[in-house]
Amino acid sequence: MAVDNGYLTQFVEETTFYNRIVLKHLLPENLWEPLPHFLQTWLRSYLAGNILYFISCFLWCFYIYYLKLNVYVPKESIPTRKAMIMQIYVGMKAMPWYTLLPPVSEYMIERGWTKCYSTVDQINWFLCLLYIAIYLVLVEFMVYWVHRELHDIKFLYKHLHATHHIYNKHNTLSPFAGMALHPLDGMLQALPHVIALFIVPIHLSTHLCLLFLEGIWTANIHDCIHANIWPIMGAGYHTIHHTTYKHNYGHYTIWIDWMFGSLRVPLAEQDNLKEK
Repeated sequence: MAVDNGYLTQFVEETTFYNRIVLKHLLPENLWEPLPHFLQTWLRSYLAGNILYFISCFLWCFYIYYLKLNVYVPKESIPTRKAMIMQIYVGMKAMPWYTLLPPVSEYMIERGWTKCYSTVDQINWFLCLLYIAIYLVLVEFMVYWVHRELHDIKFLYKHLHATHHIYNKHNTLSPFAGMALHPLDGMLQALPHVIALFIVPIHLSTHLCLLFLEGIWTANIHDCIHANIWPIMGAGYHTIHHTTYKHNYGHYTIWIDWMFGSLRVPLAEQDNLKEK
């Protein structure tokens, strides 16, 4: 079935609007306006991703390591500046590749290859919320299995995921570690967001917001602070993942780990350590 060109134009107009909002405030127009639309979109994604990464991580580190020193993280568990600088270095090498995923997904959306829609009035609010819920469940399920296979398949672990797991102690984990991955590793773990576009209808802006929420979430789950908000897969769970390598592969919630027997809760971990 042919897709109405006027309908697809709405996607292009919306992404062009986002490009202009970001780029015109950060760069002279003569540097980005001559670029093809795809490159403008990638540049917007790259700049916005860097801003989000540095602002969220620096503010969070300042809060938990300085303003709230010994409240959330004991002084001896604070990672060194050298460790955090190395995490930033690894993250910055990978950032151009991470931020390539939104432009690729937008390219497919603009050509009508996905089930994405542009405005909420094209679908009723109940279905909009239902599809978001289904989308998140699909992403949760796929992220779990991508992450688990990055551990179980030794070739993938050695050549991709091991880069991230050199941070395996409390005093080596920080919000900056969230993006310290091999570029292909980071893209594989974000790929479920793109795959879900072909399965369930999702609002374009919602899809883009959820992609950037990944950046904030990955910073949060590497700060070693256990918020204990059930059933959220918070930093307490993810710290266990970094120390045992075989538990808590999940994304936002503990459900998939619970279903497939890989869940290990933080309190149980503390009890085990005491027994040893």
